[in-house]
Amino acid sequence: METQTNFLNALNFRRSVRVYDHAQEIDSELVKKCLELATLAPNSSNMQLWEFHHITSQEILKKLSIACLNQSAAKSAKEMVVIVVRKDLWKKRANANISHLKAIFGKKISDEYSKREKFAINYYSKLIPFVYTDFLGVFGYFKYIISWLTGLFKPTYRQLRNSDIRIVAHKSAGLAAQTFMLSMATKGYDTCPMEGYDSIRIKKLLNLPYSSEINMVISCGIRKPEGVYGERFRIPFNEVYKKW
Repeated sequence: METQTNFLNALNFRRSVRVYDHAQEIDSELVKKCLELATLAPNSSNMQLWEFHHITSQEILKKLSIACLNQSAAKSAKEMVVIVVRKDLWKKRANANISHLKAIFGKKISDEYSKREKFAINYYSKLIPFVYTDFLGVFGYFKYIISWLTGLFKPTYRQLRNSDIRIVAHKSAGLAAQTFMLSMATKGYDTCPMEGYDSIRIKKLLNLPYSSEINMVISCGIRKPEGVYGERFRIPFNEVYKKW
């Protein structure tokens, strides 16, 4: 019951704060701990195609604020976090999963693996490369056509184009971002996920590779009373809830 109460308190406390109290400091180590908790978020195939750039430098904060179009949530923030999607690291992440599985299963030759163990290893060594490998989008469409034809006869996985895989990676990063913001709320810290930014300038500022993508920028601090723009509004639940 206490766990449920704490979760409800965090949900109700979390608001998108647009103005922070610059006189109140936040503990960077606590923010880092909340980012560590964000790595526990569920994500597609446990590929963890994300990076969390924790910005504490005043010089970089100022430049990042400009890249965030000088919105008040950025200008008044004590720190910021940039959630980055790294789909380009899929081979490295897949190999990390394979190494983890082999460490759990113990030292064996391939014939000694159980059916379940073989399935798990093949998932990352064969299926993941099939899903993620692409060349200028051409292979992705070829895989999509195959899945479409297969789908005429039985249920099949269809999200095989490059655009589909991008969406999958961004969904996983979004889950991590939400976990981070709720973790911050349990510490009494405020956040604001921002969509308005110049992604090219941010990637240049943080020296990110061209293939990376910005998922969102999250400002951090402690709210001023005027930092929350009114009462929370949500569409009536019965309009969005469908029971079948």
